[in-house]
Amino acid sequence: MVTIAVLSDVHGNTPALAAVLAEIDRQRVDLIVNLGDIASGGVDPRGTFDLLRQRPEIITVRGNHERQVLTFAEERMSRSDRLAARLATPADRAWLESLPATAEPAPGVFAFHGSPADDLCYLTETVEPTGLREATDEEIVRRLGETYGRHRVYLCGHTHLQRTRRLPDGSLVINPGSVGWPAYDDELPYPHKVEAGTPPARFTIIDDGEPGWIAREFVVDYDYEAAARIADANDRPDVSYALRTGRMR
Repeated sequence: MVTIAVLSDVHGNTPALAAVLAEIDRQRVDLIVNLGDIASGGVDPRGTFDLLRQRPEIITVRGNHERQVLTFAEERMSRSDRLAARLATPADRAWLESLPATAEPAPGVFAFHGSPADDLCYLTETVEPTGLREATDEEIVRRLGETYGRHRVYLCGHTHLQRTRRLPDGSLVINPGSVGWPAYDDELPYPHKVEAGTPPARFTIIDDGEPGWIAREFVVDYDYEAAARIADANDRPDVSYALRTGRMR
C-alpha cells in the first residue's frame, strides 16, 4: 500500500505549514505532494521558502503564483506576489523555475495545481454571477480534458476548499484545501468569495489499498493568531481577518 500526503496553497504561512508537516510526519506517509502556490501571501514567504527547501523529498508542482512571481513585472504583481518576489533569493528562483506544471508521484496518480492544462482553472468549484458553487461531475470531467480516464486519482489545489469527489469512472478527485489561507475573494470571472469558514490548516492523505484509493481529510489547528499578527505587521488586514475567521469581510 502507498500512502501519500497531499497539501496545497501554503501562501507563505510558515506557522501553518510547520503544523501540517509535523502532523504528516506523525502519520508516517510514503510520499508528500505539494500542489503549489507556495510563498505568495501576507505572512512569511521567507520562512516558507526556508522550511520547504529543508524538505527536498516533497514532490512539488508549481501554481499560478509561482508563474506570476517568475514572469510578471513588479508593477503587474499583486501585493502577495510582490512580497514573495522581493524576498526570494536567486536559489529560491532557481528552485521555482525547476518545478514542473504536473507530476505523477505514483502510478495512476496525477498532480497539478488548477487543472491539467490551466493553473488558474477552478476544477472542483464553479463561479457564476450569483457566486461560487461546487462543480458538477460533468464540469470536472470536461476540465480534466484528455486526462480523464487515464488516472485513478487527480490531485488539484487552487480553490482552497477541501474536497473529495468520486467521478463516474470511479476515479478520485482530491483537493486538500489550503494550508495557509482559508478565505479569499476574486473578481474573475465574476466577483466571488472562497471561504473555508474556520481558521485551521487543511491537508489530505490518500491510501492505495483494497478495493482502491481512499482519502482521509485532515484539519490541523495551529497558532493562527500569531500568523495573523504577522499579516497585520505586513499591512495585510484582509489576510489577518481571513486567518482569524476563515471568512472574508
